[in-house]
Amino acid sequence: MRVPTIRRRSLPTVAGSGLIAVSVIVAVTVAALSGGQDSASRAQSDFVATRPSVNAGAATAAPGAAGARRVASAEPASRQMVPGGTAPPGPGLAGDTTTHLVVPDVIASVPGGLTQADLDRVKRLAGVRAVLPIDGARITVNGVRLTVLAAPAAALRPWTPPATAGSQQVWSAFQAGYLITTGQAATAARLASGGTYPVAAAVSARITDGGTALLGVAGVDGIVSQAEGSKLGLVKNVALLVNAPAADMTALARQVQGALGSSATVVRLVSVTTSTSLPVDRTAPAGRPANYLQLFQASAAQYCPGLSWTVLAAIGQIESDDGQNVGPSTAGALGPMQFLPSTWATWGIDGFGDTGAPEVMNPFDAVPSAARLLCADGAASGGAGLRQAIFDYNHATWYVDEVLALAAEYASEY
Repeated sequence: MRVPTIRRRSLPTVAGSGLIAVSVIVAVTVAALSGGQDSASRAQSDFVATRPSVNAGAATAAPGAAGARRVASAEPASRQMVPGGTAPPGPGLAGDTTTHLVVPDVIASVPGGLTQADLDRVKRLAGVRAVLPIDGARITVNGVRLTVLAAPAAALRPWTPPATAGSQQVWSAFQAGYLITTGQAATAARLASGGTYPVAAAVSARITDGGTALLGVAGVDGIVSQAEGSKLGLVKNVALLVNAPAADMTALARQVQGALGSSATVVRLVSVTTSTSLPVDRTAPAGRPANYLQLFQASAAQYCPGLSWTVLAAIGQIESDDGQNVGPSTAGALGPMQFLPSTWATWGIDGFGDTGAPEVMNPFDAVPSAARLLCADGAASGGAGLRQAIFDYNHATWYVDEVLALAAEYASEY
């Protein structure tokens, strides 16, 4: 399926240097390290804060009987999958997202750039599951100043918003050395896809525009491959993205601050609390669902009236990247919604007119079954009942928060 575009929210909570927008950190750091003409004050006035992409490396749960259905694991689902345990989406469903997305929980920068020792200290922090050092600089393209970041495609892609991560066109152009920009940047710089333009960076060069995509951080105007970034002279390790789902994001920011020292600027990118106020649509799409988005919507409406379909969408992406990683997990969980066989025996049902034994690998059975399981735990009541139902699906507070955060992003787009 074409994963819906997810717009980010401003969450400018900072450890170490007061209140500052995340995009200001990028702009100020890039300008300072690249020796650009822009002062910190000008960079700050140029940008507004927006939260980067939200999605999680989630623990694959171990479902059991009602009331104690799952036992959370400390590892993300993507790490738990047994090699070779991937499969295409189920019959009749479209799906093209091929990477398990990672939520940036914190962004950090250090004057002079991050060293390998800095990276190693952050990696060793409890709860840190992934880090991404990124290169960057302020450059001028076609006469317009742009803030551009660079990293290898395989490393950067999982951290981008879902629609961008799922676009083969974007990443083919990226790999070819083309510049990918936001729509706003393309308009400002008068760029047209396929056009070649002069670049003033550490060196003078020309670059081809590879089209536009949602990049997730206002103030970041474009991305290029690491190889292209090296040609342009972008500064190495300008900033660091950190994935470390935690119940206390303020404490996480303090930990990163401690690892990097008092001169570091650290921004928390997710809220301290997540809302359970999500839209409910009791009218299922007509006909048999043709993609995962429709399947989540129809399953909530038909099999758990009162449950927001956005919760199913968030769980489905977190658990299996919408059917791309169907297991078995190291705990034996299977299918797009990651059921253990014992739980499936109790809660698995045929969905949408299917007949015969319910199939855990079939999304037309698995997603309605997940809706039924969540409903039995009180998800349709919203509020505390919804939080408890998600917790029962995977016994981790951070998992609950990240499911709700991603669900809220789906809701804001639709």
